[in-house]
Amino acid sequence: MSDSTAVLTGGRVSGRVGALAAARRFRLGGGSAYLYLLPSLVFLALFTFYPIGFSAYLSLFRWNVLNPEKVFVGLENYLHLWQEPLFWLVLRNNLFYALGTIPMTMALGLFLAVLVNQKLGAARNIYRVALFYPTMVPMVAAAMLWVWIFNPGIGLFNYYTAFLGIPRIEWLYDRHWALPAIIIMSIWKNFGYFMLIYLAALQGIPGELHEAASIEGAGAWRRFWRITFPLLMPATLFVFVVAIISSFQVFDQVFVMTQGGPADQTNVLTFYIYQHAFRFWDIGMGATLTTIFICLLLVLIVLVFRYVGRRVYYEAD
Repeated sequence: MSDSTAVLTGGRVSGRVGALAAARRFRLGGGSAYLYLLPSLVFLALFTFYPIGFSAYLSLFRWNVLNPEKVFVGLENYLHLWQEPLFWLVLRNNLFYALGTIPMTMALGLFLAVLVNQKLGAARNIYRVALFYPTMVPMVAAAMLWVWIFNPGIGLFNYYTAFLGIPRIEWLYDRHWALPAIIIMSIWKNFGYFMLIYLAALQGIPGELHEAASIEGAGAWRRFWRITFPLLMPATLFVFVVAIISSFQVFDQVFVMTQGGPADQTNVLTFYIYQHAFRFWDIGMGATLTTIFICLLLVLIVLVFRYVGRRVYYEAD
């Protein structure tokens, strides 16, 4: 056998051995990966998928806690909700709350992040803490604070609007103003969190891009829409998803500030579930509402990733 043949043969053998070793490492690595994921999967199955499935199962029964016997009714609970005007009012309230909070909170968070990202010297950290501070306040404490601010007699809102000649507003006691009042409070509470996410994303944008655009004559407004905003789309998608989830999880401020009133004008899905499950002890109807809530949220998130996610630009490494 010539030297060249030996080299070629040895190369084939060593190449085959290397491929087999790589495949073995891949199989072992895959198995190890599943072992590492197993605790998380068990936790997810026990505390996420099982409760969702059990809730869907209970939605097929009429069950009051005071009566331990569960009566199978099939889809009767869903049909009852379909014909229930209060359910549609609650759903409308929740959608109105989402439309009122999501755009304003995202826009305000982005605007303040751009401002704080400027060269402000030593005051930058002070502004960051001051703007983020509402997020650190517990929701119940913040809700109690805003109950006082919206107080029609001694509240700050009516105190300052009186100087503008605006008549006194009952805010939390007026069926037309109660939900907008909760929306205002929620925007104040959440914009700092979104600002922090946008600020982190802004600091990850290379400064060379703005410098090059400035040399080419692009102004600040054009640089923002052509460079900054497209590169912020991954952060915007994340903020949008979090905002949608938060808008449908609203509960504390409704519970503390209005108890769903006046005349159910601030009643939302989570509070409606709480009423059925823990005030009326109608577990079957509470489970039905929970199942609808989860499905609605899941559909919204899928639509966001389907139609908004495809427009997200991810910068290559």
